Amino acid sequence: MSQQTLTLSENTTTETPLRVESLRKEFGGITAVADTSFAVEKGSLTGLIGPNGAGKSTTFNCITGVYTPTAGRVYFDDTDITTDSPHEIAQQGLVRTFQIARELSEMTVMENMMLSPKHQQGESLLRSVLPGLREAVIKQEEKNRERVWEMLEFFEIDHLAGEYAGNLSGGQAKLLEMARALMTDPEVVLLDEPLAGVNPTLEQKLLDRIHTLCDEGYTFLLVEHDMNIIMNHCERIIVMHQGQVLADGDADAIRENERVIDAYLGDPVWAQ
Repeated sequence: MSQQTLTLSENTTTETPLRVESLRKEFGGITAVADTSFAVEKGSLTGLIGPNGAGKSTTFNCITGVYTPTAGRVYFDDTDITTDSPHEIAQQGLVRTFQIARELSEMTVMENMMLSPKHQQGESLLRSVLPGLREAVIKQEEKNRERVWEMLEFFEIDHLAGEYAGNLSGGQAKLLEMARALMTDPEVVLLDEPLAGVNPTLEQKLLDRIHTLCDEGYTFLLVEHDMNIIMNHCERIIVMHQGQVLADGDADAIRENERVIDAYLGDPVWAQ
């Protein structure tokens, strides 16, 4: 297995880069998220769990600007991003993946990756064609290409660089989506069921990569339905139920929480 590591850019960070305070989202007469508050610690892998309809995806969408909350605030590195657009939030260093990978299927893996870096000078028509400016564009593209190869090697999909993204397996597409997210140079990554449909070998590979990235200073908030993964890999677990935070603690505390067991966990083997 590759021993390559990645380096997090020097960003101004706090010990809790992501904070959600009294978040509320209503759709007509339905309340999907009700006065939810939590914080995610820097360098952690935090799990967000709950039954279907608990409000997890809506919370993700409110955090990343897909939805504007009805009430409450979202803070990223102590900056209020509640009303920012998804693009603005991603530019600040908070990105997400989706349950279903959203690769550009008719482009190669390399081309998908090259679209991801922020502030590309080649997006300017003048910089792309004027001789004096084009040199800077070429140098930046060379640097980005080196970074792409580094990322593809890190996720062990460099052999697929020339493959059309639409030909990837489900697990390979998840690896590509994670690699694309990291090409934006994020500080915090929200993972929406990144392991769904992934075979055990790729699942372990992705988990290994996430832990390595945590050691490098990246921060992850993970929605995942496989409780063995949540219990064995997350330092902290936030449990949502009916749009609210039902419990918040480490795996042992969640296993023993009677409210969580009654509302969600039942009596699974791992709770013994």
